[in-house]
Amino acid sequence: MSRISDIEAAILGLLCESPQYGYHLEKIVEERGMRNWTEIGFSSIYYVLKRLEKKNYISGEIKPTKGKPARKIYTITAEGEEAMQEKVKATLSENEKLISPFDLGIANIKVISPEEALESLEMYLESLKERMDFLEKSVKMHQELKSPYFVIALFDRPLKQLKCEKEWVLDFIEIMKREENLE
Repeated sequence: MSRISDIEAAILGLLCESPQYGYHLEKIVEERGMRNWTEIGFSSIYYVLKRLEKKNYISGEIKPTKGKPARKIYTITAEGEEAMQEKVKATLSENEKLISPFDLGIANIKVISPEEALESLEMYLESLKERMDFLEKSVKMHQELKSPYFVIALFDRPLKQLKCEKEWVLDFIEIMKREENLE
């Protein structure tokens, strides 16, 4: 089991690249679209930094800045690097069960009429399309920016998963129509 949470790993990973202050971490999170693949809010960045500092995974040093208030610059420690390496190896090594609220809807589909179910599934397909459009644009943008391959992968992987999801939903709709005699 890893010593750090996913959100701690997201912040620690940025500090592995270079020392940063809190507000700049927020800008990086925004620029890279990290909120598309990790749950990290603006206010949680400072909370996580304090937690990482308390665990001795990072150290903070207040440094004066020309014409601006002094900033606390955070740097990863050797212990933090070790924890991060451990986390990356663990997350890349094993598939983890994902729980989706969509499955709850499928499990209880009989509490609504077949027509309502079809209407809901059509709306789900529309939301898939919107998300896929966003991810396709993000992949293209990051390719044009010549972002590192692993940044592009963070948008390409969910895009490919959604393409499979769309195919599954379309198949499920056909099965449902056949089983419910709606053809």
